Amino acid sequence: MVEWVHPSLFFFSGSALIPFIKGRAKPFLLLGIPVLAFLSLLLFPEGDHGTFSFAGYKLVFGRVDRLSLIFGYIFTIMAAIGMIYGLHVRHDGHHIAAYLYTGSALGAVFAGDLFTLFIFWEIMAFSSVFLIWYGGKGVGDTANSISSKNASDAGFRYLMMHIFGGVCLLGGIVIYAVQFNSIAFNAVSPSGLGGMLILLGFLVNVAAPPLHAWLPDAYPEATITGTVFLATYTTKTAIYVLARGFAGTDLLIYLGVLMAIYGIFYAMLENDIRRLLAYHIISQVGIMVAGIGIGTELAINGAVALAFTNILYKGLLIMGMGSVIFMTGRRKGTELGGLYKSMPITFLLYMIAGFSISGVPLFAGFISKSMVISAAAESHISWAFLLLTMASVGTLLSTTLKLPYIVFFGEERGIKAKDPLKNMLYGMGVAASLCILLGVWPHLLYRLLPYPVEYHPYTGEHLSQSFQILFFTLLGFVLFFHKLHPERTISLDFDWFYRKGGRAFMWLASQPVAHYEEFTTEMYEFLLIKPAKRLADMLWTFDTWVIDGLVNASSLITLLESRISETFDIYVVDGAVNGISATLDISARGLRRLQTGAIQNYLFVIVLGIGLLMVIVKWF
Repeated sequence: MVEWVHPSLFFFSGSALIPFIKGRAKPFLLLGIPVLAFLSLLLFPEGDHGTFSFAGYKLVFGRVDRLSLIFGYIFTIMAAIGMIYGLHVRHDGHHIAAYLYTGSALGAVFAGDLFTLFIFWEIMAFSSVFLIWYGGKGVGDTANSISSKNASDAGFRYLMMHIFGGVCLLGGIVIYAVQFNSIAFNAVSPSGLGGMLILLGFLVNVAAPPLHAWLPDAYPEATITGTVFLATYTTKTAIYVLARGFAGTDLLIYLGVLMAIYGIFYAMLENDIRRLLAYHIISQVGIMVAGIGIGTELAINGAVALAFTNILYKGLLIMGMGSVIFMTGRRKGTELGGLYKSMPITFLLYMIAGFSISGVPLFAGFISKSMVISAAAESHISWAFLLLTMASVGTLLSTTLKLPYIVFFGEERGIKAKDPLKNMLYGMGVAASLCILLGVWPHLLYRLLPYPVEYHPYTGEHLSQSFQILFFTLLGFVLFFHKLHPERTISLDFDWFYRKGGRAFMWLASQPVAHYEEFTTEMYEFLLIKPAKRLADMLWTFDTWVIDGLVNASSLITLLESRISETFDIYVVDGAVNGISATLDISARGLRRLQTGAIQNYLFVIVLGIGLLMVIVKWF
């Protein structure tokens, strides 16, 4: 029996099948993947699953507990909603990137060790950038809504920032592992260098200033459907890891409150409707970060509950404005207006998301955001309570009042539009239904939170405070609306420093560094390369004409000597031997004739020999 199936496997394996499934079967595949992943989360027990040993460390691919499960639930739910919304997209690469992104986010959430977390963390960065780059190719967008160059450049900057964050994270993991001889992902102390680098890597993904500019820079350039996925996973995965590793870190309170105010400030100034919503992501995530920094059970529950509901209503906000861009091809507030008659369903669904993010009773934001603000009050952090309340007012003012008024009720622009495709409306309808469902029955969410919940949102005091905030914010909007009208301006953010820093870096690289490199290259060539070449030429000449000449001459002499020896042996030595042998043969044959067997012949020869001997002796 299979003990546990990692939910990311459904997305990874399903992504591999997408190019091969055609026709009517493809929508069933695309929607079946998140459904199966969600069911897998319901069926398998809590505990550590998929554990392996590597280099003396324990790798845990599946740590299932209440904290990881609630993020797993909302990640798979939003994957289904986002895919319903994007079923009209016919580009397989877009769907593959979206599901690889989703699968890697789930892998990071269920990682029980830092090394496994890092692997999925990087897959998440490299898969999500394609959703930005596809925006410049008109995938899922109207042709004139996004510039190809803008999308390409924004994607590159997005990737560079996440590579920086990944390097910080990896460096921190290595230092932490050496220091503590463990890579288990539990509470991490930010006091040491390793912990500080790990925290810095997480803060890049959470978009904490001044490391936040990649988010409003890149998200508006992504595809319309891709932005729904982008708004769901990167920052919320970062919220999960902060809640897991750095709960109760005081620094996060200050950063979170700064993010909440900073995002609202820039949202009020923004003319681009998608950049406005991108800044609201920073603001809302800031409230979550502050809750994690407070660190009490109520604050952690509030941060997690807000992450859950924010994924729904922020996704709905982005789908609503994405539908406007899809149908009109326009994304500037100064270019839009009067669309409530032609896009009534879109307007209604968007307002449900607006009421949710503003904390209106009976909507999802009311039962989650107030938990963090109440935790700040209970922890006697009055300045954080005050500033987070101000951020909530700014959210209501800019997202729920200003933006829909400009787009749907502003000056009539003569734009011919209508509500978007049915699948887009269905996706928004599911998200809107969940926003209302959770707002009416908050216990459906509370029972999934990491700690037991004793918080009751529908108290008289809380309702009274909420209605006061809503009323006076609406009054201020009516009185000062003329001051809030969008203008044809571009808001400068910290990306200005990035861009100027990039230009300064390029100037430094192309001028002083290039000249220094040219000088050192010339000196290196003059002092080392050219002398070395001349020495090599001399050695080559000496080797060719002296060493090789002597060797060749020696070989020729040896060859000549061998030829002479061979000739002398054949014609002299062998000739003499052959001559002697022939003479002996002839002599032997002559002597053989003298051996007749007659005694008188032998006596004659003896006498003749004695006579010749006497003659010779006498002669000499």
